[in-house]
Amino acid sequence: MVGPIYLKLVAIFIVVAIGWGVGRTRFLGGGEAARALSNAAFYLFAPALLFRTTARIDFEQLPWSIVLAYFIPVVGLMLLVYAQQRRRAAAAPAAPSVRAITATFSNTVQLGIPVAAALFGEAGLSVHLAVVSLHALTLLSVVTVLAELDLSRAAEGHARRSLGATLATTARNTLIHPVVMPVLLGLLWNLLDGPIPPAVDEILVTLGQAVVPVCLIATGMSLAHYGLRGSLGAASVLSLLKLVVQPALVLAVGLAFGLRGLPLAAIVMCAALPAGTNSMMFAQRYATREAEVTSTLVLSMLAFVVTAPLWLLLLQLLPAGWVASGG
Repeated sequence: MVGPIYLKLVAIFIVVAIGWGVGRTRFLGGGEAARALSNAAFYLFAPALLFRTTARIDFEQLPWSIVLAYFIPVVGLMLLVYAQQRRRAAAAPAAPSVRAITATFSNTVQLGIPVAAALFGEAGLSVHLAVVSLHALTLLSVVTVLAELDLSRAAEGHARRSLGATLATTARNTLIHPVVMPVLLGLLWNLLDGPIPPAVDEILVTLGQAVVPVCLIATGMSLAHYGLRGSLGAASVLSLLKLVVQPALVLAVGLAFGLRGLPLAAIVMCAALPAGTNSMMFAQRYATREAEVTSTLVLSMLAFVVTAPLWLLLLQLLPAGWVASGG
């Protein structure tokens, strides 16, 4: 690991610690204040970021073999975690979806971009950004459908409604959603092939830049409110899935796709990143497993300091290895 990556990790921990201090002193209030911050990110800041990102994707230029080698195993793991949690009949309908997104959603921006740039230079960063451009769009859209379907099943089950009514409710709640709606609008704008007006784009940029710091502060405040006790067991399992199982699956699929060298290393390290704060935003949106997700965010960031060098070592030992570059 190199200096800039450690500095980024330290910065993340400091911002989370600031949020923890705010939560402990109740400067902004207790757990409800953290929820309010997370809701602001979910309903205001994230939609702006998702719309702008989706509207600006150049689908023709994406390296699809690399993108698929990343998302096939990641989405597959997310669905496996979801299915396993569904079988456990969790009390909260959205709990399987929350755990699934926590185990698979990487911190691809605030930590991932400096990691890719420091380790692989401009070429590796371009691979990483190709994944980032579809990351939230893909994972959040899929898990939102799963969560809304489970919520509809739970609600309609009590009323003994038909399958058609359940599916209709799910479709309505999924489409009119602060994650899916801006993505669909962004895709529509993309298809129209028109530029975003500069004034509108500046507003979207300003709103989108607030997602990461607001989520980190909310994470710290939630940590102060819930603490780590009682959730470390589940957080350890989720962190293991995120930091070990997911990159191993991406490595296996990448090799099966014929990837070698820098493209393979870039997507493996992207999969090996700690859990992203969007999972906290998702948990607070559905008021489910918030303490568990908070613990996972903190624990996975701490463990990343150990697991990342091990993944880098493994990649260097591959027959068709790569040479790390800081650009």
